[in-house]
Amino acid sequence: MKESTKVNKGNMSCPTNENDFAIQTFAITKKFGNLTAVDGVDLSIKSGEMFSLLGPNGAGKTTTIKMLCCLLKPTAGTATVMGHDIQKEPLAIKEIIDVSPQETAIAGHLNAWENLALICGIYGLSKEETRKRSEELLELMGLTKRAKEQARKFSGGMQRRLSIAMALISDPQVLFLDEPTLGLDPQARRSMWERIEDLKGKKTILLTTHYLEEADALADRIAIIDKGKIIALGTPQELKNSISDKRTMVVKARNLTPDSIDGLKKMYPEAKKIEGGVEIRANELSFDKIVDFLRSKGATIESMSMKEPSLDDVFLQLTGKELRE
Repeated sequence: MKESTKVNKGNMSCPTNENDFAIQTFAITKKFGNLTAVDGVDLSIKSGEMFSLLGPNGAGKTTTIKMLCCLLKPTAGTATVMGHDIQKEPLAIKEIIDVSPQETAIAGHLNAWENLALICGIYGLSKEETRKRSEELLELMGLTKRAKEQARKFSGGMQRRLSIAMALISDPQVLFLDEPTLGLDPQARRSMWERIEDLKGKKTILLTTHYLEEADALADRIAIIDKGKIIALGTPQELKNSISDKRTMVVKARNLTPDSIDGLKKMYPEAKKIEGGVEIRANELSFDKIVDFLRSKGATIESMSMKEPSLDDVFLQLTGKELRE
C-alpha cells in the first residue's frame, strides 16, 4: 500500500511494512501527577529520515525524546526504536541510539579533542579508532582548527557542535537532537543548520525545536505538537499547502488612514495593519478592487506582493496563536 501524502491532523497513515520505520510510537502517554505532558502520541518515523517535532516550550517534545531514549517510562502506550520495544528492550535501544541534549554535556576544562577521546574511551574504542573517529567528527563539525582549545572558551554554537560530535562517536543508528540551537544567535544557528544538514540521509534523526524556520529548513517531515498532542503532520510544503485555500497579499503604502483600514476590513475581514502597510488574507483577492479603494482614500501604494503561507500561518490557524520563543 502506498503511503498517503495527505497532511494528517493526528495519526499518520503509514505503510504496512513496519521494517521501513526506525521509530514508531503507539498512543504513548506521559503524566506527571495531574499534568499530561504527552497525550496519546502516534508517530511513524522512516529510516534515514530527518524528522522534526515542532512546538512551543512545554509542548511535550523533550518528554517524548526521554521516553524514546528509555530515560522515562511512559504512563501508557509504548514505542519501538529499530524494532525494539522501549519498555521491554531498553538496553538494546541504548546500544543503537545517542542524544545531544538541550543542556550541552561537555567538560569545559578539557579541549575538544579530549572531550571526544573521553567518549571514545567510554565506548571502548582503540587508540587508532579514537584518532580516526575524532578527526572525522572535528572536521564534520568545523572544529579542527580549535581542537586543542579548552571547550569553556568556545562560543555557544561551537559548544553545541562539539556536543553533537560527542553524540556521534558511537555511530548511532538513531540520533536525537533536542533543541540543538537553543539560545544561539541567528548567525550561529544557521551555521549549526549547515552541520546538521550534512547528516541528512546518513542517520535517522529526530530533531526537536520551537524555531519554525529551523524545522522548515531541515526537516523531511514535521509533526506539530501542542499541549502534548500531535495536531498536524506532513512535509513542510504539505503543511503550508494545508492552509492554501486562502491567499495573502501584502500592500506597502503611505498615508493609510484608520478609515481606509476599516474599509478594507469590511471587504476582507482578515485584513490587518502591518508596519508600512496592510496585509490582506482571503480566498479571493481582487488586485484592481484593492488598488482603486486605497487610492480613493488618498493612500499612495508603493508595492503589492503575494505572500506564501508559512509554518507560522499553519500554527496560527491550528491553535489560534503564534509560535514564539
